Amino acid sequence: MPRGRPSRETVYRRLESSVAELHARFGGLPTPEEASGIWSDIWHLEAHHSTALEGNTLILKQVEVLLEQGRTVGAKPLKDYLEVQGYGQAADWVYGHALRPGEWPTDGLVAMREVRHIHELAMSPVWEVAAHPDATQREGPGMFREHDLHPFGAGMKPPSWTLVPSAMQDWLDRVQELTPALTGVQPATKAAPELLAELHNGFERVHPFIDGNGRAGRLVLNLLLVRLGYPPAIILKSRREHYLDAMHKADSGDFSPLGEMIARAIYDNINRFILPAIAGEARLVPLAALVTPEFSLAALKQAAQRGRLKAIQSPDGVWQSTKKDVKTYRSHKGRHHKPSTQRAPSEGLPLNRGQDDM
Repeated sequence: MPRGRPSRETVYRRLESSVAELHARFGGLPTPEEASGIWSDIWHLEAHHSTALEGNTLILKQVEVLLEQGRTVGAKPLKDYLEVQGYGQAADWVYGHALRPGEWPTDGLVAMREVRHIHELAMSPVWEVAAHPDATQREGPGMFREHDLHPFGAGMKPPSWTLVPSAMQDWLDRVQELTPALTGVQPATKAAPELLAELHNGFERVHPFIDGNGRAGRLVLNLLLVRLGYPPAIILKSRREHYLDAMHKADSGDFSPLGEMIARAIYDNINRFILPAIAGEARLVPLAALVTPEFSLAALKQAAQRGRLKAIQSPDGVWQSTKKDVKTYRSHKGRHHKPSTQRAPSEGLPLNRGQDDM
């Protein structure tokens, strides 16, 4: 384990603490109507990275313009624009209906028709110009496959197409079975991220559609997360190989690596999008939520350790401060030093958060 990198157990503990604080101090996740800017930023980043995991070539700026303005920028293949457009439509639906089901009420965390609808939204635009070459008329967006699939690279073979409906019902039954543990009604035998990893991997093992299973599976995972009170998880394209390796281990029943990856992704979005937008000027939040293009996490932590930034360190080692104190530090720092020239990295990658604070 790299020096300073928190253990998996520490990651889970910090996530649990952050989510509990989010609900206790701020009333939980804001709705898209209450904070459209937060959800738009997450929406753009998720559409970019989730489609990029499958080979899409659009950069983040092109994704933002396409989803916000409906314009194509650049000279990429039409298929790439339509993949992002479809994913964006599906993600927008997931965020809104996860918090306010409207005409889509369900007794559990997710229903079969929601899974089908998510896939239909995500895949319909691109299907018009680049349908799967083997798909029949009965295997379009939102329809279960009627083909058997080849084994995956690690050897795992999805069930025969005749077993897909029953396998999906088994998956929904497993969601229902784990719901009491995920919602805290019953004690959990595993950390919540590992239960979610099991569900995500279980969906992908079925591979219910002829194409678009990875995108649909990540969207369904985020539907579960938002309904459970977590922000969406975004698997960065730079973590693709780690993600695939974690999925391969989950195929063999080891859900810990995938659970840790999901936990880190959720924790990052809490600090990157949610807390900075809803915390007041004097609210204590982790330094990771106060990162700006001017001050990286490493710079803020160093200032806190040297007593230049007013901050406290919680028992689990996470430094906390406020927006107001960072402004004070900036004004004092400016009297003696030029502002840092560090900028946020391109392509939507996270700001430098440092290994010790995830």
